[in-house]
Amino acid sequence: MMETLNEYLPFLIKSSYFLAAILFITGLRRMSAPGTARGGIVWAGVGMLVATVATFLLPDMHNMVLILAALVSSTVLAWVSGKKVAMTDMPQMVALYNGMGGGSAAFIGAMALFNAVDHIDTCSMAGGSSHDCLSGVPMVFAIVGVYIGAISLSGSLVAFGKLQGWIDKRFTFPGQHYFNGLIGIGTLALGLYLTQDLNAQYIWIFFGLSLLLGLLMTLPIGGADMPVVISLYNAFTGLAVSFEGFVLQNESMIIAGMLVGAAGTMLTQHMAKAMNRSLGSVLFGSMGGSGGAAIEGEMKEIQAQDAAIQMAYADRVVIIPGYGMAVAQAQHKLWELTEMLMERGVDVKFAIHPVAGRMPGHMNVLLAEAGVPYDLIEDMEDINGQFSQTDVALVIGANDVVNPVAKTDPESPIYGMPILNVDEAKNSIVIKRGKGTGFAGIQNALFFAENNKMLYGDAQDAIAKLIQGLKAL
Repeated sequence: MMETLNEYLPFLIKSSYFLAAILFITGLRRMSAPGTARGGIVWAGVGMLVATVATFLLPDMHNMVLILAALVSSTVLAWVSGKKVAMTDMPQMVALYNGMGGGSAAFIGAMALFNAVDHIDTCSMAGGSSHDCLSGVPMVFAIVGVYIGAISLSGSLVAFGKLQGWIDKRFTFPGQHYFNGLIGIGTLALGLYLTQDLNAQYIWIFFGLSLLLGLLMTLPIGGADMPVVISLYNAFTGLAVSFEGFVLQNESMIIAGMLVGAAGTMLTQHMAKAMNRSLGSVLFGSMGGSGGAAIEGEMKEIQAQDAAIQMAYADRVVIIPGYGMAVAQAQHKLWELTEMLMERGVDVKFAIHPVAGRMPGHMNVLLAEAGVPYDLIEDMEDINGQFSQTDVALVIGANDVVNPVAKTDPESPIYGMPILNVDEAKNSIVIKRGKGTGFAGIQNALFFAENNKMLYGDAQDAIAKLIQGLKAL
């Protein structure tokens, strides 16, 4: 009986990995639409569970106690932290977990290299055919996986620090990009040397230089570019996992890593396009500063009661949420306001910019959490042509994604970046804590427009006052 089971065990494992791949692809496909995204996550999660259980059936598994202890402790930690983390902190959590994935892949590759060093003599006698030997393509994949995985680890940790507010400025120095280039080329050269002379000391140096490169690449990048950076490191993590899957001959890691790498690459391109910036300008340039022509005029304040009246008697209102809404956790109050406007016969839509918030899809997740129907949420491409027929555009904590200088001022750092055409609405109201600039550090010309009014205050408090204003009508 046992012999029969062992005979069919390889087929069972391979079949489980194939099933996991189908579940990964199905889950990723379902994540492309808000209505099916939750189910897609479940499908992908089941796929990961199948792949994990199948891996335990491999004949050369050992250190089972340590593996199980790591699985249980990390599952509990992730469950507790996932339940407690605020939606406003989700970008930080994504960056942190993405870094952990890249770091895991880097350590797997490093351990494969160290294991090969320990078995150099045996490998020489066996002609390099032993399972513990690394040569040719597997060794190259192990080295590349360490390289990009370590960059993703340290870079994602810096991104986490910037989003969390622990790192509140860009760290730059003259000739920085040339210095980073030398570090990158030197690290790659050391990796190439490792393919000819595998040495434990050089492996440690290679790993350390890769981590340093991730830090040097990310520290100069401004906070406004963090959505693109997170997407890029997500792609790095996926590729690193896939490369190490080749090293371990694990089909599940190869497929899952390739899916993540491909999706992350496409998302990075989409985010960069949404900001009208090349990936090179994100990595080697910076967004922000006081570039562009001076903005004349003054911001005109409006009281909540007057703003409520203006929206109550409008035919069409478009709401533009931003990070200020996320910080104030105002999405539930906002939906309550929306329902009241709709009850009065107002046509209400939500307009979402691709890079609104601190990560792709940030606003969509918050609105879904509040119960906003998907058919009320419009992407930038679909809503922009409707602003000229909009009576009131209500901006809540968004800044750079509605700044008209992106269309009018060639000297502005964000010139050419696609924005939501709030300036074309008949009237606009901006809820904002104060008169400061946005995340990119650029003054917003919309705030000074003749048809714009400023409603100052915390987003949740301001929306609560708007609700009270509607009730008083």
